Amino acid sequence: MKGKWNNKYVKLGVTVFLTAAAIICFYYLVFHSSNLRANLGIISDILMPVLFGLGMGYLLTPVLNFLEKKVLTPLCNFCRVKDSPLRKKSIRGAGIFLTGLLFFLLIYSLFAMLLSQIVPSIQSIVDNFDIYLNNITIWLNNLLADNAEIRDYVVRNVNRYSTELESWINSTIFTWSSELIKTVSLSILGVFGAVWDFILGFIISIYVLASKETFAGQAKKVAYAIFSQENANILINNFRFIHKTFIGFVGGKILDSILIGLICFIGTTILNTPYAALVSLIIGITNVIPFFGPFLGAIPTTVLIFVVDPLHPLNCVYYIIFILILQQVDGNIIGPKILGNSTGISGFWVIFAITVFGGLFGVLGMIVGVPIFAVFFAFMRALVNGKLRKKDMKEETTYYIQNDIVEKQPGDSVLCNGQRVFVSMDDIGVYRSSVQSVQPMEEAVIPKFAKDKKLPEDNADVDNKQDIDKESKVDREVQH
Repeated sequence: MKGKWNNKYVKLGVTVFLTAAAIICFYYLVFHSSNLRANLGIISDILMPVLFGLGMGYLLTPVLNFLEKKVLTPLCNFCRVKDSPLRKKSIRGAGIFLTGLLFFLLIYSLFAMLLSQIVPSIQSIVDNFDIYLNNITIWLNNLLADNAEIRDYVVRNVNRYSTELESWINSTIFTWSSELIKTVSLSILGVFGAVWDFILGFIISIYVLASKETFAGQAKKVAYAIFSQENANILINNFRFIHKTFIGFVGGKILDSILIGLICFIGTTILNTPYAALVSLIIGITNVIPFFGPFLGAIPTTVLIFVVDPLHPLNCVYYIIFILILQQVDGNIIGPKILGNSTGISGFWVIFAITVFGGLFGVLGMIVGVPIFAVFFAFMRALVNGKLRKKDMKEETTYYIQNDIVEKQPGDSVLCNGQRVFVSMDDIGVYRSSVQSVQPMEEAVIPKFAKDKKLPEDNADVDNKQDIDKESKVDREVQH
């Protein structure tokens, strides 16, 4: 059977089949993408509870690990409970219970704030819309008191558009009552469906947390069965790096946003800012989005505060100053303490990742785009550094900034006919002439190196061993 699979015609047939399948898939992806999205949507709807469960289990894993290592295990050691399978099962069960309890307390706190503070705030904004509109009109009158013509023009347009808005609501919204009822009914069914998926997902997450080591072991078992040992190790290390990047960034960003929301609520309450809970919730949620998040949250909340009380603009000014200070504290103190250098990319690449992934996948892309791009950037950096190391070239970017072209320096080494030789001052001129004559470097410098700079035979084995060590180091770097 093995001989049949090693037949060259069988390999050729498999290659042709895979090539044809790839061409068909590419054609279908380009010219029938709408059908592909529809089919993927159906599959995602079916698998939504499983996706919820995997996502919640993944995000709750650090909490479970912390409780087991820092709380439950020391408690068992303090109580002198003997190490046994029963103890491990008890620790895992208690850890899952506490993790689920903390998760539900967080959900309950969010809904309690939503029902007690945010819903009344939104209702108050809707009920007092006429008052706020009148306040804006009075503010415009006071602002334009010295310019009668401009004042009349502005007030006339404000009144006209407010009248048109009211007539549009009366004539359009109420005529769409049947469609509105249908939309609301479908929305309610959608909400119930989402709640049901969430409940099933939470149950699935419990099983994921209970058997996470088993799942990890099975995944490694499959990796070693399919790939060679070296490639399997590379794959596992890469997945560990991806996990470290994602969980460090996403988990840290969520914790950072919660702290910023709480600090904002305390500060706005002290400043007597209108709708402090609603404003703080918006600031906390938008802070999850890197870089653009603070601006996305500050702009609408500033407009809201100004519309509520335009006759006292200093309240809006105080709020803007407070938000600027809060964002500076977050960017320079709180954020670095929690996130550290979890992404390893500069501000330009952060903006690039948010722009590209946000345009492709919306708000979710703006949130997860940075860690995804950080993984890709780390892979490319390791690949480039590995290639440079194999060529005995420097890896520091500053070296290439400071030098227009790269030349061999005295004391550097090159490979000639399988042997490593060192460059002297005389060899620099030979190397430069070889570059000018567009000849391969080894061909141009071999005659002189072979006569004058060949390594002793005793050091050849040591040098070959160093080459092997460097290559293994390159492999480890590429893995990370």
